[in-house]
Amino acid sequence: MPEAELTPDEILTRGEVEIVGRMPWSSNATFLVEACLEGRTARGVYKPLAGERPLWDFPDGLYRREVAAYELSAALGWEVVPLTLVRHDLPHGVGSLQRFVDADFEQHYFTLLEDESTHPQLRRMAVFDIVANNTDRKGGHCLVDGDGHVWGIDNGLSFHAEFKLRTVIWDFGGEPVPPELLADLERFVAEGIPDAMAALLGSFERDAVLTRARALLRERTLPVDLTGRRYPWPLV
Repeated sequence: MPEAELTPDEILTRGEVEIVGRMPWSSNATFLVEACLEGRTARGVYKPLAGERPLWDFPDGLYRREVAAYELSAALGWEVVPLTLVRHDLPHGVGSLQRFVDADFEQHYFTLLEDESTHPQLRRMAVFDIVANNTDRKGGHCLVDGDGHVWGIDNGLSFHAEFKLRTVIWDFGGEPVPPELLADLERFVAEGIPDAMAALLGSFERDAVLTRARALLRERTLPVDLTGRRYPWPLV
């Protein structure tokens, strides 16, 4: 039997990485890279610790939160975040490496919202962002690939112990959380935070993740922003 073809995720996990260029419009150093393994290539997005600007309300190491968001997505079984992993052997040192989403970059949350077929995925992302406490879900952080799958990228400003949700996804506020998402949340709370995710967060942050998940299970409804202030800027 012929050998199975390497997947992009396998290539990004084990391949040799070279920088292709710098990603535009990023506040921190963010690079488009190409990984090569056994003659196969895959593109990724690399965010090195060395390229992070200090923030007053988040500790250094935002790349860990990028990876924690992927681990949360995987634990819930939702595939909201593309594969994201920590690698220490990258050109500018340790950082996160995320699979590049080959998306239609003319599309973003506000254009996707016009298509009702995307609404289940956008609701799921809204629930995900509450659990992750995403403080920066801009419209341009919602990407749709060629298969119509909606991905959430740029998750570094997440998992603060204090509730700081800022998102553009308020259109489903007041609606019930779909039963299948509640079932996944219930399983997640029962099993607890997986070790791979727990290692990336502080103890108060881990506790807050479960507190937010339990709150959604109790309320069973997506929240409404009564202040009008829980939006990121710019919106896209």
